[in-house]
Amino acid sequence: MSCPCARIGWGSQPFYASMLDDIKKTLWATADKLRANMDAAEYKHLVLGLIFVKYISDTFAARRAELTARLTNPDDEYFYGDADPADIEAELEDRDYYKEVNVFWVPEGARWEALRNAAKQPDIGKRIDDALTLIEAENPKLKGILDKRYARAQLPDGKLGELVDLVSTIGFGDDPAVARDVLGQVYEYFLGMFASAEGKRGGQFYTPASIVKTLVAILAPHEGKVYDPCCGSGGMFVQSEKFIEAHGGKLGDVSIYGQEANPTTWRLAAMNLAIRGIDYNLGREPADTFTRNQHPDLRADYILANPPFNISDWWHGSLEGDPRWEYGDPPHGNANYAWLQHMLHHLKPTGRAGIVLANGSMSSSQNNEGVIRAAMVDADVVEVMVALPGQLFFNTQIPACLWFLAKQKTRKGEVLFIDARKQGRMISRVQAELTDDTIARIEAVVAAWRGEPGAGSYEDVKGFCRSVPLAEIAQHGHVLTPGRYVGAEEVEDDDEAFTDKMQKLTEKLGEQMAKGAELDAVIRAKLGGLGYEF
Repeated sequence: MSCPCARIGWGSQPFYASMLDDIKKTLWATADKLRANMDAAEYKHLVLGLIFVKYISDTFAARRAELTARLTNPDDEYFYGDADPADIEAELEDRDYYKEVNVFWVPEGARWEALRNAAKQPDIGKRIDDALTLIEAENPKLKGILDKRYARAQLPDGKLGELVDLVSTIGFGDDPAVARDVLGQVYEYFLGMFASAEGKRGGQFYTPASIVKTLVAILAPHEGKVYDPCCGSGGMFVQSEKFIEAHGGKLGDVSIYGQEANPTTWRLAAMNLAIRGIDYNLGREPADTFTRNQHPDLRADYILANPPFNISDWWHGSLEGDPRWEYGDPPHGNANYAWLQHMLHHLKPTGRAGIVLANGSMSSSQNNEGVIRAAMVDADVVEVMVALPGQLFFNTQIPACLWFLAKQKTRKGEVLFIDARKQGRMISRVQAELTDDTIARIEAVVAAWRGEPGAGSYEDVKGFCRSVPLAEIAQHGHVLTPGRYVGAEEVEDDDEAFTDKMQKLTEKLGEQMAKGAELDAVIRAKLGGLGYEF
């Protein structure tokens, strides 16, 4: 099987960047075809698991090649003297060489080359499962992460081997760093495509990229502890690391803490982070955040989260009187205000949080929600509210918003409201996204409002953003819907007289109605010729 990856010279960075999108689409189309009638929810674990195994095998092979060169170079600190090849080979088995650069140890029988060579064997599924068992045994951090389901995969004969061949083409090239980046980007792209293929179920593990980018742009996580208590497949963390690198930081400037209740999604997150070379702490096990908090003592610099909207079955008797409910007891039938208070509880005094919630959270007064919201506003911990366009999510058409919380706001006594409902762009028949230009605009407005260096001065923009004092919010019953405060967008006057404009519009309408009548007559004649009179 051939793939564009095998023909591309990765050394040309602009060429690499321009072709990568086409490569991801080609790989997806081929991989999707191979699944035949297999459900996407099941198939994603096979594909993403293989990408992960290839990643750790490739990084291991690259480190081994680097060590071989250094051990035989007299000018290198690792030089192994006049040792014969057997001694050097033995030295290469020292696990510490790999652990010191965060590379997983891959036993010989589990290396990708061995799997690729056996791709056409009828027992390839069992061989992959055995390889995963070997890898887990050598790397305690991966214990319970690798999903050993290949031997029982319900794929037509030969398709699993073809999938191994396809994954073998990903990251093809001489530059290990670029090859690993390709693998990481393909993994991330496939997560999104599987979420789209699964529809409603897909939203359980994947937050659309434009929403994550918006959260990250406003929070601007540079260093410190980053936490997501419902982390899905880890997209918030990956985007945070991208942000840090884009702004001159380096991988590892932040410490990653997450929690996820769904065991299969928890595994996807661990693989997604590992494939990016990101160290992480997702807790000892998958667990419910409210009843089995895996990081009870954590106080984070940044919290980013997209909790499930309006979940009604979250309450447990053990949560009565929980210290997290500082602003009031959340209703047992809706977890929205439990999530908000959980985030605030885990923030450092100087920390910031960004949370995606259903629009109802901004105005609901049922079952104590209005009381809690009022207490939060009066305590001045609500910093920014953003109303989002519709159709951003795979799994729900419920309109959503972004809450940004801070215990020590730079602009006290006010809340910034941004109405971005009209800022979406359709990327398919059923889904929209926030464009990079819109995200940059929101980021610039927030930075100016906060008074960040070099951000310029802030000004309200009618119909888009407004800074509102807490007293005015109280007058509106502590409702936090941006549309209530920003007003209607100003429409530019073209100086044309109303009567002239109406004359033109009515003439245009008359032309269109006449054309419609002509088309009606043609349709009637065509149908009449077929014997269908009406």
